Amino acid sequence: MIKLFKVKEKQRELAENANGNIPVKKQSAGELRLHKDISELNLPKSCTISFPSGKDELMNFEVTIRPDEGYYLGGTFIFSFQVSPIYPHEAPKVKCKTKVVLTRASNMIRCTISNIDLEGNVSTF
Repeated sequence: MIKLFKVKEKQRELAENANGNIPVKKQSAGELRLHKDISELNLPKSCTISFPSGKDELMNFEVTIRPDEGYYLGGTFIFSFQVSPIYPHEAPKVKCKTKVVLTRASNMIRCTISNIDLEGNVSTF
């Protein structure tokens, strides 16, 4: 049965290409939901979002945070997001691409960034 669907899909693609139509990639439910969430996103001026693979690839993007006050003033922190096709049922994988140095001067600082491991993986609760 699955093979039959693949054959029909292949025939449809060949027919569309013969007509000169460009085949349209079907979006998953996760992509549709992520598109909606990103379009409704109101980022503060200290945050920017970019799509390194292009605007068509919504499932992988980067968020850059430049704090405008506090201890991290002047810093730039880049986080990469990899979103699963079954989003929102599975949390995105987030990685901090900026090396963050922990200091022992303040427990508050340690608690604030304690969910980033040495490889930059961010645990999402």
